[in-house]
Amino acid sequence: MKRRSSALSVSAAAVLAAAAPLLLTGCSTDAHPGAAAVVGGERIALATVQSEVEAVRDAQRDRPEADQLIAASSGLTQERVEFLVYLEVLERAADDAGVNVSRRDVQTARAEAERNLGGADALAQAALMPASGATPLAGDEQIDQMLRSQLLFQGLAERLGVTPDAAGVQRIATVLATTAEEIGVDVNPRFGEWDAEQVMLTDATEPWLRAASGEQAAVTLGG
Repeated sequence: MKRRSSALSVSAAAVLAAAAPLLLTGCSTDAHPGAAAVVGGERIALATVQSEVEAVRDAQRDRPEADQLIAASSGLTQERVEFLVYLEVLERAADDAGVNVSRRDVQTARAEAERNLGGADALAQAALMPASGATPLAGDEQIDQMLRSQLLFQGLAERLGVTPDAAGVQRIATVLATTAEEIGVDVNPRFGEWDAEQVMLTDATEPWLRAASGEQAAVTLGG
């Protein structure tokens, strides 16, 4: 459960510390009714977040240890909002850098993950019950989202020529923060306020960029 993809070993903590001031800001629910966040003019609907959270909860309820799994992921809603915001910012930054990840690329990465873990069921279980308290995922769509984010992050890092040192991490942080500032990122305050020191939404338990760096994400097990 703790294998990492060597291509995705950039330090999340350093990236987050540098990028925090620009990545997430509060927004008015009156200005964006029904939105969990607005990124570059694109709405992340509350219904989308609720649907993704409920998919995880349904999967957790089917497990014998349902109560423990649900209790251990009490910050799931905020974490999904954080991730969906992150993915939108990453998509734009990668596109601006000329990085493209196709559906076939994601399928290839998924097949590799399944081979390394022992099949599709094993990958689904690892995603739902990840090591070290990482955010649980349920269903093909969420796993593919995470795989796509990993591949986009890797491609962006390679395009920028970064290595896992302080300078490389700072470069990625600057690109993501600049992208977020340029396109505009507003987060519905119902999900908490941005804590720049902790680099996460208040009450959330997982930094939103951790998965991108290859730290503890279930899908990195196949890398």
